[in-house]
Amino acid sequence: MSKTSISKTAAYDVIIAPVITEKTTRASVNNQVVFKVRSTATKPQIKAAVEQLFAVKVKAVNTSVRKGKLKTFKGIRALQSDVKKAVVTLESGHNIDVMTGL
Repeated sequence: MSKTSISKTAAYDVIIAPVITEKTTRASVNNQVVFKVRSTATKPQIKAAVEQLFAVKVKAVNTSVRKGKLKTFKGIRALQSDVKKAVVTLESGHNIDVMTGL
């Protein structure tokens, strides 16, 4: 595989936001961080973006797409958007504090 490089502005386009829940907080014990990413982003792009923005070494990237759900609120039905999440596993000795800004 070739080494993927990415500019800092492109890295901000790939990673939308960190996902902060109880489950992702427990995953941080295993050196894992979860991000909401652009739906067209590939695993090499996500890896390059995380390494560029946070100056860490990424071990693996796993992605999942949560399909949009039909929700009803006060009698109005709406379809939520699809959401792509990336679980980024970091090399040992590296960590990301998602509570602080970039």
